[in-house]
Amino acid sequence: MSDLTLELSNIAKNYNVGQENGVNVLRSVDLKIKAGEIVALVAPSGAGKSTLLHIAGLLDTPDTGQVKIAGQDVTGLSDRKRTAIRREDVGFVYQFHHLLPEFTALENIVLPQLANGVAAAKAEAHAQDLLTRVGVAHRAAHRPAALSGGEQQRVAFCRALANSPSLLLADEPTGNLDPGTSDQVFAALMELVRGTGLSAVIATHNLDLAARMDRQLRLDDGALVTL
Repeated sequence: MSDLTLELSNIAKNYNVGQENGVNVLRSVDLKIKAGEIVALVAPSGAGKSTLLHIAGLLDTPDTGQVKIAGQDVTGLSDRKRTAIRREDVGFVYQFHHLLPEFTALENIVLPQLANGVAAAKAEAHAQDLLTRVGVAHRAAHRPAALSGGEQQRVAFCRALANSPSLLLADEPTGNLDPGTSDQVFAALMELVRGTGLSAVIATHNLDLAARMDRQLRLDDGALVTL
């Protein structure tokens, strides 16, 4: 088994290909993420970091290049197989929590597990454990509208890790929070990720948060450079 959770090789992505105003978002990107490694992806808005995360998480396809997850080449898989890998091996966190408003915090974490064939009692116990780890177990029965922004995002972290993925991809996960709450929520995320031992690529424009990760990379004109 590969000791690399994620490997991107020679990834390129262009929009409006063939047109005079075509945009080369990614150019020959190579990236290797080791098991248990947390990597910061630093770039301003519009630089291509979301595109890179979507390609890494099989939500988008590159024009050229190869994507491997846990040593498996997943570049040319069918939509059904890509969906199965996303469900089992990849967790996503976005700037906005995207929780289902009609369900409680606990239920938002249980549902992905049920979709993956986990028994209800086991799914609820795991969801409660995740909520405890991020300090919001007492809010398990509340719907998203009754939660603060920081609480909502903590629940979103738990939902992303509900199916015990090997890779977490986070796109500005604290970008919608005030500085004080952002720091607290990011600390909870780091503790959760470290505690589960998975790999993570976290996009942020906050250099202080980036410095707390294992490695910092920057997207510069479509290419990755080490900070």
